[in-house]
Amino acid sequence: MNYTPEQLARRNQSFWTPVQAAGALVQFLTFLASLILVMRFLSTGQGYEITTVANVAKVLMLYFMTVTGMAWEDEVFGQFFMAKPFFWEDLGNLFSLAGNTAYLVALFAGADPRTQMLVMCVALATYVVNFFQFALRGARAARQKRAQALAPAPVGR
Repeated sequence: MNYTPEQLARRNQSFWTPVQAAGALVQFLTFLASLILVMRFLSTGQGYEITTVANVAKVLMLYFMTVTGMAWEDEVFGQFFMAKPFFWEDLGNLFSLAGNTAYLVALFAGADPRTQMLVMCVALATYVVNFFQFALRGARAARQKRAQALAPAPVGR
């Protein structure tokens, strides 16, 4: 799905677009840290505390990205969440939210550390799917923006 010219203009002018871009980088880095530390913990049993801190930071980044993404979506599409043009990305985000929130439930419910980390593996997998959804959308938007910039200006009569 391409943006309409009006949506693309709102996207390009939105305060939330660079917030989402910078936040996506931070979120990806917290994902990598969690992934590496969870794999290390599952293979060695070491580093539970630092892994937990990284995991909680990753979940908090997801929540931040969701809230700021809702503000962005409202500016661009006129609806805070589940706007028709953004339905599949939002659905993927809901699965990611569910997986990451399940990790927090396991953590605060006192599940054993291995179970917590296995739940986080599911959460990380949901993030990967959602990441690719947003990466594909971003690539399409960039192509559309470049094509629009290269298009000849309409000639008035």
